[in-house]
Amino acid sequence: MKRSASSRSIASSSRHSVKPRRPALDTRLLALSLVIAGLAACAPDDSPVAVNACVDCHEDRADGFSAAHAFAAEACVACHGGDAASADEATAHAGLIAFPGNMDTVDRACGSCHADRVASVQGSLMNTARGMVHTTREVIDGPGPHHGDGTLAMLGDRVADSMLRNQCASCHLGHPKTVHAVNETTSRGGGCLACHIAAHPEDAHPALTADVSDARCFGCHSRSGRISLSYVGLAEADDAQLKLADGRTVERLPPDVHQAAGMRCTACHDADDVMGHAGSAIHQRAAVSAACTACHEPHADDTEHERLTCAACHSQWAPQCFGCHMEYDENGEQWDHVEQKITAGRWSDRRWDVRNTLPALGVNADGRIEAFVPGMIMTVAHPSWEDDRFVRMFAPLSPHTTGKSRSCESCHRSSAALGLGEGVLSTKDDELVFTPSRALLQDGLPADAWTDIGNTRGGRAPFPGQRPFTEDEMKKIAGVDLQQDSSPAGGSGVSSTSSSRSNTGGSKLADGRSAAPSPRSPTK
Repeated sequence: MKRSASSRSIASSSRHSVKPRRPALDTRLLALSLVIAGLAACAPDDSPVAVNACVDCHEDRADGFSAAHAFAAEACVACHGGDAASADEATAHAGLIAFPGNMDTVDRACGSCHADRVASVQGSLMNTARGMVHTTREVIDGPGPHHGDGTLAMLGDRVADSMLRNQCASCHLGHPKTVHAVNETTSRGGGCLACHIAAHPEDAHPALTADVSDARCFGCHSRSGRISLSYVGLAEADDAQLKLADGRTVERLPPDVHQAAGMRCTACHDADDVMGHAGSAIHQRAAVSAACTACHEPHADDTEHERLTCAACHSQWAPQCFGCHMEYDENGEQWDHVEQKITAGRWSDRRWDVRNTLPALGVNADGRIEAFVPGMIMTVAHPSWEDDRFVRMFAPLSPHTTGKSRSCESCHRSSAALGLGEGVLSTKDDELVFTPSRALLQDGLPADAWTDIGNTRGGRAPFPGQRPFTEDEMKKIAGVDLQQDSSPAGGSGVSSTSSSRSNTGGSKLADGRSAAPSPRSPTK
């Protein structure tokens, strides 16, 4: 936006000291000046405005504004604070907000016009990360009152907290922006600017927009659950040829059908989803209201699968990592994303066994069946501990790889789908027997397992009520008669042993019940 001639001339004169004017003696002239000032406040954008010395020094930033914030070229203080009428640099820059969207100053900047939304964002999980803090503390430090309702802003010096400070806090909104970056794989943090900065041309002010593109989501949501990567059909793989801007290598897999149809993230995730219900949720799943049934009718006649979530059947694949080692070096140093400075101590991690396959299934807190992936299969080493700690936990995930439903065999003939890992599942004397294909880890479970038959090991999930299948549920699922046994490749099928009868053809289960009849395949 260009300055008017009037404002330009006033601003130019402000390089020099401004002499105070004598007050008008004629009250009529005073009244007239007030009327003119009032009219100017309601005048079009190209009309003369009040003194703005900002653009005299920052003339290269007088253009580039989006329509909703076109006033900013003439009223910089509305977002940035300071004193636009002062010719003195120190006075003009007093209280200056360089990045108005950052959460530490957002009340004074964006909040002056968008108070309700700012309050909601401040309490959102994208800012506080309460669920992540709670789970990490419980997993790393162990159960206890110390995890409470903590937020990233409340982190102390516990082992879990130092890990969060160094490894996890950069993506969340409280992480301040220091450059107006918009690169979809490296941009993160910045409060309101994380989503609403549209572009940053070299010779103009960055544009802001309410039309949030997928690229704004990508910067943060391509990590952790890797939702943005999955949605566009990219999956991390160590031996892949494609490389992201941050150095990660990826392979191409089928994208989500909604992405292929041109739907943005915001088509499903509205402002309440994204901005967080004003802090009412502790965990992410409680903060998301998007539902498939908003657009799609459920399979009303499929009574055999009424407990399944849509994603349990229709996810084509999910990113999964089955090995990780994290180690703390007290003699090192690392950037603290909360304190925004280098601090003593350094966390490093090494991972392996990354897979992009169909996920395991389990039961959520509502009693419905959905996809679960490894949240942590990890060894943690810290000098304050006598021994390294091993953690195994699976977490529910909506993979955002929607497509045609998975096959009947991929659930009913797969030990991996039951949470046992890859291997051979058989029956002997009407009891399930599992032979894993992977080596056992410290806790006695295979490297890719969530639990064992009977849930004597593993079975950990981040939220109360979330769990793997019980032995009876496994028997029911594996005992379904599909009328044709076409077990998937890789040895994850159900077989019989010499001393048992197959559970694929209407055999009796351990509790004496007959195996369930063949279900109708879900709609493809």
